[in-house]
Amino acid sequence: MTLRLPLPDGSTRAYAPRGEPLALSPAGPPTSRTVFSAAHVVADPYADTTPDSPAAVDWDATLAFRRHLWSHGLGVAEAMDTAQRGMGLDWAGAAELIRRSAAEAGAVGGRIACGVGTDQITGGTLPEIRAAYEEQLAVVEESGAQAILMASRALAAAATGPEDYLDLYGHLLRQASEPVILHWLGPMFDPALDGYWGSRDLDAATETFLDVITAHPDRVDGIKVSLLDARREVELRRRLPEGVRCYTGDDFHYPELIAGDEQGFSHALLGIFDPLGPLAAEAVRILDTGDVAGFRKTLDPTVALSRHLFRAPTRFYKTGVVFLAWLAGHQDHFTMVGGLQSARSLPHLARAYELADGLGLFPDPSRAESRMRSLLTVYGVPQ
Repeated sequence: MTLRLPLPDGSTRAYAPRGEPLALSPAGPPTSRTVFSAAHVVADPYADTTPDSPAAVDWDATLAFRRHLWSHGLGVAEAMDTAQRGMGLDWAGAAELIRRSAAEAGAVGGRIACGVGTDQITGGTLPEIRAAYEEQLAVVEESGAQAILMASRALAAAATGPEDYLDLYGHLLRQASEPVILHWLGPMFDPALDGYWGSRDLDAATETFLDVITAHPDRVDGIKVSLLDARREVELRRRLPEGVRCYTGDDFHYPELIAGDEQGFSHALLGIFDPLGPLAAEAVRILDTGDVAGFRKTLDPTVALSRHLFRAPTRFYKTGVVFLAWLAGHQDHFTMVGGLQSARSLPHLARAYELADGLGLFPDPSRAESRMRSLLTVYGVPQ
């Protein structure tokens, strides 16, 4: 049987779904790289909410998805951009997510790191922003998780120059009980972060970022860089102090950055490893054996899907991630907190289905086909 998939020009074309999924079994964590998947949240589809309401989360399905990632040897990066922080998930919901996921990680022996930001306030003075960071850092540390210091919209608005970043981050790093991951999220993911680290000039911003790290190398486990610029990431990681890791957040160039070169490599903390979790983990385990060619052969074909999901406006990539989770059977519906399921077009979703199906990502291809067909029917696409 075939599906009629809609194209951007308003026409449709026939697509014959793949019959067999990839055979990927649960296994232990990779050994040559530290690999985190930034995980999405599953909305409660029966909640009577509006886009402005506090998030209604299906906790059972949300935690089940994290167990799925852990079972394949991946770490979970919790309450990050992929979990719709600032795009449907408020701080109260994020705090509950952190507590629940950290407890689940402890129960199953999974690795977890959680986002620390300032989204309980919408603006404020520098002291108020510091206090907001401190509140969230306390929640993460009390949960037993590693902290990821995320970029702050409030700080981007309030800071008058690089010195404000150096002062605030220095204070937080001295206060943290364990080394943290610093997160630089580019404006393509969140336009409110334009000019982070005190300058819209990325070269100048990079120098400030490095100044923060080199002043406190023993307090920084690593950095997550999400700028979609492979050259800049490679140059940055080569300048990191000894022992500070680079976690790529580049959803366009991750295979080459993880593979690395003669001067080093990137670890991974990626939103695309939500839908790619089992396949990504298997690829890195191949890399563990020293088989770089086998790693690239496994992971390179996934880049087309990732580039499609993360196409501009990039911040709406979460819609495609949750859509694929529904098709893969990790949740029973295509509903998102904040109503974000409406953020991508039907042709965009259809292409995501085609690319993911071609990779063999759906454990049950017939279920994925049936769900895709039901969505097409709702949209009035004749089959």
